[in-house]
Amino acid sequence: MTHPSWKRWQGSQRRIGLTGGIATGKSTVGRWLEQQGLPVLDADVYAREALSPGSPCSWAVLERYGPRVQAKGCADQEAVIDRGALGRIVFHDPSEKAWLEDLIHPVVRARFDQELSALNQEPTVVLMIPLLFEAGLEELCSEIWLVDCTEAQQLERLMQRDGLSEAEAQARINAQWPMERKRGLA
Repeated sequence: MTHPSWKRWQGSQRRIGLTGGIATGKSTVGRWLEQQGLPVLDADVYAREALSPGSPCSWAVLERYGPRVQAKGCADQEAVIDRGALGRIVFHDPSEKAWLEDLIHPVVRARFDQELSALNQEPTVVLMIPLLFEAGLEELCSEIWLVDCTEAQQLERLMQRDGLSEAEAQARINAQWPMERKRGLA
């Protein structure tokens, strides 16, 4: 199989793109790499920052979805997002998921660019990006590591970790690219 290496980072710094499906173990691998002394940049952290209270993204989300996604007990002037409520919307409607990704991905990309610039003297950097292929961020990485497990393990981990029903967990898994597709690109 031919890998699209022409899309990969060609600079002197080794950039490991760490990706995989939801609840496959990326964070565990990322923590281990961090314990080995490698800097780990986490797209999920940057996405949470993008939706932090009062941020432009949080205001855009509230404008689109209104009180359905506003955290309970918050005043109208506070842009605090209930991430669970937002997840129930976007993981059941592909067009809403695409809208949210179009809003957040540029902010996440800007954070990666900022952090990579600050770490330009590091010989190796890990970029933990769950939606690496979906967001078209392969060009940031010199190599891509895929963390994988069986779908049954994924489902069990997701239900346990996030307190989701089986149907909710399956909807979140189904909302992402199939692992077979990611395997072919890693």
